[in-house]
Amino acid sequence: HVQLVESGGGSAQAGGSLRLSCAVTGYTFRCMAWFRQAPGKEREGVASVVNEGRATYADSVKGRFTISKDNAKNTVYLQMNDLYPDDTAVYYCAAGGWGLRESAYKYWGQGTQVTVS
Repeated sequence: HVQLVESGGGSAQAGGSLRLSCAVTGYTFRCMAWFRQAPGKEREGVASVVNEGRATYADSVKGRFTISKDNAKNTVYLQMNDLYPDDTAVYYCAAGGWGLRESAYKYWGQGTQVTVS
C-alpha cells in the first residue's frame, strides 16, 4: 500500500523560506514531484526529480526552489526560498509519474498549506 505523507507547510513572510518534506512508504519511485494548487486555480507542477538528481522546475520557481530526493529515506524535499505571496497554495507530493504533468502521476499526498504574506 503506497502512502505519501507531506509535512513542513505553514506561514512565512515574503522573502522568507520554508522546507516541505514528503515521506513515501510502500514503494520506491524513481521520479517524484511537487505540485501546488492556489485558490481558484488549477493544480500546477512545481518541480520534479529523479533518483540521479536531475530536476525540472516550473519557470515561476526557478532559482528560488530546490527539489531533492533522499533515496535512503525514501523522502523528497522542496526547499522554498525568497517566497512570494503568489506562492500561497496547497502543495502536493506526487509519485508514480514523470515530469510536471499532473495526469502522469498515480499517487498523491494529502497536501500541505503554504501561506506567504
